[in-house]
Amino acid sequence: MAKPVYSDPSVSLYARFLEQKRAINHSNGKEAPLEDISNILYPFQRQLVQWALRKGRSAIFADTGLGKTLMQLEWANLTEERTLIVAPLAVAIQTVQEAKRLGLEVTYARSQEQAESAQIVTTNYEMLSAFEASAFGAVVLDESSILKSIDGKTKDRLIAMFAETPYRLCCTATPAPNDIAEFANHAAFLGICTREELLAEFFVHDDDGWRLKGHAKEGFYRWLASWAMMLKHPQDIGFTQTGFVLPPLSIEPVWVNGNAQAIANASGRLFLTDLGGITGRSAARRTTISEKVAAASEIINASAEQWIVWCGLNEEGRTLEQSIKGAVNLEGSDSLDVKVDAIQRFIEGGIRVLVTKTKIAGFGLNLQHCHNMLFLGLNDSYESYYQAIRRCWRHKQANPVTVKIVMAEIERSILENVMRKEKQAEEVSRRMVESVAGYEMEALGLMTHAKNDYLESVVHGEDWTLYQGDCVERLQNLEASSIDFTVFSPPFLSLYVYSDSERDIGNNKAEHEFFRHFDYFLNGMLRVMKPGRNVACHVSQVPSTLVRDGVIGLKDFRGKTIEAFQRSGFIYHGEVVIDKDPQAQAIRTKSKGLLFVQLKKDSSWLRPALADYILVFRKPGENAVPIKPDISNNEWIEWARPIWYGIRESDTLNVAEARSDKDERHIAPLQLGTIERCIRLWSNKGETVLSPFAGIGSEGYQAIKLGRKFIGIELKEKYADVAVQNLQKAEFAKSQAYLL
Repeated sequence: MAKPVYSDPSVSLYARFLEQKRAINHSNGKEAPLEDISNILYPFQRQLVQWALRKGRSAIFADTGLGKTLMQLEWANLTEERTLIVAPLAVAIQTVQEAKRLGLEVTYARSQEQAESAQIVTTNYEMLSAFEASAFGAVVLDESSILKSIDGKTKDRLIAMFAETPYRLCCTATPAPNDIAEFANHAAFLGICTREELLAEFFVHDDDGWRLKGHAKEGFYRWLASWAMMLKHPQDIGFTQTGFVLPPLSIEPVWVNGNAQAIANASGRLFLTDLGGITGRSAARRTTISEKVAAASEIINASAEQWIVWCGLNEEGRTLEQSIKGAVNLEGSDSLDVKVDAIQRFIEGGIRVLVTKTKIAGFGLNLQHCHNMLFLGLNDSYESYYQAIRRCWRHKQANPVTVKIVMAEIERSILENVMRKEKQAEEVSRRMVESVAGYEMEALGLMTHAKNDYLESVVHGEDWTLYQGDCVERLQNLEASSIDFTVFSPPFLSLYVYSDSERDIGNNKAEHEFFRHFDYFLNGMLRVMKPGRNVACHVSQVPSTLVRDGVIGLKDFRGKTIEAFQRSGFIYHGEVVIDKDPQAQAIRTKSKGLLFVQLKKDSSWLRPALADYILVFRKPGENAVPIKPDISNNEWIEWARPIWYGIRESDTLNVAEARSDKDERHIAPLQLGTIERCIRLWSNKGETVLSPFAGIGSEGYQAIKLGRKFIGIELKEKYADVAVQNLQKAEFAKSQAYLL
């Protein structure tokens, strides 16, 4: 690689800008030596506490039984801030008891008044409105997945309530990788980013809904590991910790017969062929209560051990309480005191059989003293099923866990649906934990992640040079005032993102970040251009979206690009509008403002197609070598018009060979006809044409064919490889023309 001939003191500033641009959450907390963290915690737990303290605002997504309560208590202690721990129902009471193992005193309170003299306070989510966030310097959300299940107003109030709290910690089980609500709500609560920013940076919406962008996966995992630790076992973050192997789990369906005609009648149908939707499912559940209760009672009454029974209807719970010896039924209408007392007595062995619903006791509680569980029917929610089983089947459970699922034969499809979801969730969750592990261990300081996705290379031809690399840095390889003409199409804000690299100007979180990056590039461009010579920049206006911008409309990318060039010292010289086909654009973009259906529905949404622009800028100074273009007067009459017609949108180099399976959008090369006009107008034969965003080499292809020299810069390796091929093709075609 050639050494830079120009030493720019702003390079270090650029390096710092790239570091800030990387999609990571920087530390806002305090350092604590591992030896200062209680040795009651396992080594992996101490490492996580140290990391969470350093981050200040973070999440621990750890599987059930991995000690999240102990970790959050030690974290609260070491912040030395007055801390509020918010937890579901009886989990708050368990937190008080768990704190004694660490020698800490935690006060359970239901109001600010009850918490006044306490350093560490715990309460229930239901009581949160009775507290003042400003009284606490740290807050913990235990079982923070509740952020997804509570209603929108409550969630927004919770996020706003602790927006200024310096230390924030969320603890819950490992979320699914496609659970955008889970990540978005946690990131919003911790002040990492908004849902809109998360979607815009890492996700794309298609016919199947939101999914991770192909090229963004590694960036997403790196970003996630900068504020969240995700593990199902200590070995996921490099610890060979013993004692964290789950015991055997036995799941046994128990089938009962139901009156098919009664179910059909209850669901409003003449005959029962399948459950159908919600109405059929509800009818099957209501009309088979007696059969299910009889089967459940027989199983549990034949056992002397403790059981927890999950039901879905109040009638189910009340009938079970009457049919099972030693059963206590908890309903949603019971007071908080009644619920807490019953759950505590069940934990202590005072209640043999606890009957309740998953939304009451299915989240957060440690019920591993019990190893027998029964579901009286199921709904289609995998999450409630998973959480309920995990109350007993968790790390540190000493016995094999038995789960009975009592269902009517007609409900078999519900169980199959839940089992399918379970298998899928386990597979994708494990894959995600494995993907993020390296970044997590790097964040914990346990290893250095070896991946370096930034590559540089240079390939020379007879009349061309193609640099692979960052255009801001690669411009420093060029001599000052050495370029006769530049033509290029930059990324349009974040509309086209082709890599997860922070060096990709199109890969940015917001418009202001794009133009900060663009400024670094333009400063280098001004340096390499000859005085009095031109730069032709191809742009288009950029649509704004509800997800990213909050409104459907347009951004004035053209105007802000002009401002950026002028800010860097260029003179705004002129512009050309390139005519576009509105029907082709409507088919390609499916824009609401161009569709025929909108013409009939509400034309207030209609707008003209988006034109392309060639913006022309001149470097200050006198041009030393006059440009004498090889164009006729008639051609100039046509090209001098403010609008260029006759540019075929399909007149481009083939891009299929440059696409990778991670690309979310086709690269949109500039039309060869547009490039030809620009090169012929603003350069002489034999002069050097530059494209700092070379893509697949369209500008170079035309420059060589038109008798110019070419220098190109391209960040992405795949595109650079194809650009070299296209430049070689142009070079060969030119040599053949000479032979003729």
